[in-house]
Amino acid sequence: MVENPDIGAPPPPWKRLRFEAKAAAADEPALASYIDAAILSHDTICRALAFHLAEKLAGPEMGAQQFRHIIASAYDHDHALVEAAEMDMQAVLERDPACRGMLQPFLFFKGFLALQTQRVANRLWREGRETLAFHFQSRSSELFGVDIHPAVKMGRGIMLDHATNITIGETAVVGDGCSILQGVTLGGTGKEVGDRHPKIGRGVLVSVGAKVLGNITVGDEAKIAAGSVVLKDVPAHTTVAGVPARIVGGEANNPARSMDQTIPDTK
Repeated sequence: MVENPDIGAPPPPWKRLRFEAKAAAADEPALASYIDAAILSHDTICRALAFHLAEKLAGPEMGAQQFRHIIASAYDHDHALVEAAEMDMQAVLERDPACRGMLQPFLFFKGFLALQTQRVANRLWREGRETLAFHFQSRSSELFGVDIHPAVKMGRGIMLDHATNITIGETAVVGDGCSILQGVTLGGTGKEVGDRHPKIGRGVLVSVGAKVLGNITVGDEAKIAAGSVVLKDVPAHTTVAGVPARIVGGEANNPARSMDQTIPDTK
């Protein structure tokens, strides 16, 4: 007998999302048609995501059908965008105690939606379609309160928690598995040109209202405490806090996944 490797394994994201959507539509008839249009009427997650993002982003300058065509084409030509979206949903599910499943980030969480918008904008940017990429950025900023330059290199499995007032500048890099909370700025110091924004390693937690400024490096699995202003490199696996930030502890262990925002007692 051949063993089925899927027995006991969690369902793939699209299968789980459809299951949750059917249950939600049955439980809440007022939203049934919306859930059907956004999820259940599509045969793949990329078609569903293209439709849903397009409906959100549509405005007087470009309609939903134009947005849908652009986004669907990006997904068709770069499946890594879809894989990243699935990993982002999984990250939210694992880290956010307010998240009940994959339906919530897909339909409602503006951090997830803003991140997927930026991923498509980044592809447009890399194709040389800068004006269109800026339009995606502008709509995302207007709708979600999140302003990420199209050129920013965003890793996979990222959670933008609450997301309001997150700002990330043009030459920033954010590694895989990071968690970034509301009010965070990854910006310049205001005097440089060229490569002028932070490089954030893998698994970093950037907590509420933190400002990381300049072409500096934050090492893997570092923790930046709430309200900190970081102006110098941060070693991997350390915690920094304060204005300006200084090291207050070491041995931070995957803080982006644990979401532990406490500061070690240094007394």
